[in-house]
Amino acid sequence: MTDAPLRKPVITLTAGPVQGYSEVLQAMARPLGYDYDPWFLGFYEAVAKKCAQALRWPEPALIVQAEPAVAIEAAAASVIGRRDVVLNLASGVYGKGFGYWSARYHKEMVEIEVPYDEAIDPAAVAAALQARPDISVVSVVHHDTPSGTINPLVEIGEVVHAHGAVLIVDAVSSFGGMDIHPADCHADVFITGPGKCLGGTPGVTFVAVSDKAWQKMEANPDCPFASILSLKDWKNAWRRDQPFPFTPSVAEISGLDAAIDLYLEEGPQAVWARHALTAAACRAGIKALGCELWAAREAIASPTTTSVKVPEALSDDAIIEIARQRYGVMLSIGRGETLHKLIRIGHMGPTAEPVYALVAVAALGGALKALGFPAKLGAGLEAAQAVIDAARG
Repeated sequence: MTDAPLRKPVITLTAGPVQGYSEVLQAMARPLGYDYDPWFLGFYEAVAKKCAQALRWPEPALIVQAEPAVAIEAAAASVIGRRDVVLNLASGVYGKGFGYWSARYHKEMVEIEVPYDEAIDPAAVAAALQARPDISVVSVVHHDTPSGTINPLVEIGEVVHAHGAVLIVDAVSSFGGMDIHPADCHADVFITGPGKCLGGTPGVTFVAVSDKAWQKMEANPDCPFASILSLKDWKNAWRRDQPFPFTPSVAEISGLDAAIDLYLEEGPQAVWARHALTAAACRAGIKALGCELWAAREAIASPTTTSVKVPEALSDDAIIEIARQRYGVMLSIGRGETLHKLIRIGHMGPTAEPVYALVAVAALGGALKALGFPAKLGAGLEAAQAVIDAARG
């Protein structure tokens, strides 16, 4: 531990916000125009359609002028009505948190909660829906970032679709980093943003909304309007002949445009592959250091975040401080129920490159050694390097 003045990190390997691509930051530095300038109206429409292209969705994306948590809460407020029975799937802090928003609006909530190093079993979802045919809304987080674990979203979506419920999906830290799209999982409200795997900034969100979800909102007498939590207010805002409910985030729209361009130009499969390779190399290095992965099974470990158990008798804060001060590398700690239990290493956007797996293993291993943990630093780096070489040699 040191009392030295804090310096800016050299490398940020957190679970978000992530380092933005330089092209995104440059785009956000474009001159700010008037939101009703005909050029901007056309540009906004083009960005909404480009987001839909990335989502593989037939309709222009709904762009929420705030970070994704606002859009997730807005989905709860807009979709869930006083007669709804909601099935909430909680495999982590964010999944559990949606239930608190839901409670403001629903008639009743049924919840499936698993340990936060586990994933939701689609068979359990099917059983819950069979036991409660009155369930009308289901909510799930694909990648619960405070745990670094992923749920089998496609299989869950098939079960929910067969039941006929509206499915709300938080894909904020998975879309763009792995092969998942709203149609793949029968999502009715699919929420994501540029501030994670797309290497953008966290101040805007884009959403795919199905016809079934729009109809649900129209039938919900409590659906908000003239509100930051209203999705309906922004339904047609992508059209250049429609007014904005309030001033859009002009600079953030430029950044979103650049982030989507980078994703589509590189090619989604290539983007997913480098996220997966970086995570695989990092996990191999972590295990060779002598550390344990947080996920109960490596099969549910996210390709966008690697979570590592904090060794007994060590402090997550101390590990983070040494990694930052000594090596210039910023890592993440847990949140809520996972706080003080794990260290998270993000592999998203620009840092989803295999070399950053080596950086993460070196910084974490060095910090652990400084705290007295017998980290096998050489073995960790060799194991990570071997995964990279096998894939790219």
